[in-house]
Amino acid sequence: MENRKNIVVLFGGASSEYEVSLQSAYAVICSMDRNKYHPVMVGITREGQWFYFAGKIEKIQNDTWHNETDCVPAVLSPDRTQHHLLVCRAQSIPEAVPVDAVFPVLHGRNGEDGTVQGLAELAGIPLVGCGTLSSALCMDKDRAHRLAELAGVRVPRAMVLMDNTAVNKACAFAETVGFPLFVKPVKAGSSFGVTKVGTMEGLAPAIALAFDYDNRVILEEAVDGFEAGCAVCGRDQLLVGEVDEIELDTTACANGFFDYTEKYTLKTSAIHVPARIPPEKAQEIKEAAKRIYRALDCSGFARVDMFLTPEGEIVFNEVNTIPGFTEHSRYPGMMRAAGYDFAEVVDRIIGQAFEN
Repeated sequence: MENRKNIVVLFGGASSEYEVSLQSAYAVICSMDRNKYHPVMVGITREGQWFYFAGKIEKIQNDTWHNETDCVPAVLSPDRTQHHLLVCRAQSIPEAVPVDAVFPVLHGRNGEDGTVQGLAELAGIPLVGCGTLSSALCMDKDRAHRLAELAGVRVPRAMVLMDNTAVNKACAFAETVGFPLFVKPVKAGSSFGVTKVGTMEGLAPAIALAFDYDNRVILEEAVDGFEAGCAVCGRDQLLVGEVDEIELDTTACANGFFDYTEKYTLKTSAIHVPARIPPEKAQEIKEAAKRIYRALDCSGFARVDMFLTPEGEIVFNEVNTIPGFTEHSRYPGMMRAAGYDFAEVVDRIIGQAFEN
């Protein structure tokens, strides 16, 4: 037990996806091999305060972790010669807790976008998951699409708005592409700020909503077909899970797409693993996922989401560098279908941080 490595697990975060992070982190901590790793739990509040958390892990799951009894202010030291978490107890010299690796279980901005990854890399601490560059690229839907297209994967027709006064340009794009189309923040996750627009009258409100989440907004054509995801793990030698399929009843779904509510309740949708497609098409999707993963410099793990059209064409959607990570989330489900249970996946992705 003395040889266990200290893994700083970051959870919460100043992000609209704060709640999702708590559930993912709880599952990861529960599944870590305690013979090899000791989880050092660090919670980040919605306001961005960092705390070393020493309470029961169930308090993370039910969001009661942030309290005076269990929490002490903490900061990850950027000093490359001393890999430490500095725990700042009242009226005393900060306690230096050794850190062997950082595992950000954070979703969305200020956690999945390269910010936290940059801090770990600045400190020279092994990082679980994608690095700074790939995290930033994958969070940026515009730049991710450009690179995926250069890698030979079709992407939706799109345009980017830099401010809320460009509605005329958006209307011209909509007339060219046709409805429905999607309006999204360029950098946001879990479908926050996303609207499926069916008429010209709905365009301006959708753009205004998206600008509430980011300073750039992207308009995309709606791709016929269904969404198919692919779990990818590794860096040089890639391990790929089974392809999944999202079956969505667009007439029953409130917003007409796989939105935040559907992702976490599946009220009118179902996820099929493996996807109900021919094996050769599934293999084609896996190869496209690996090509995208490499083009965006991913490492560790990520979920690559694509569309499959009725004609069998693969169209890139996005990459989630820290996808939902509960036992019931899509990434673990795809890996489970390929023969890897949740604890094994967690062990594999943590171990890769030290290999890299």
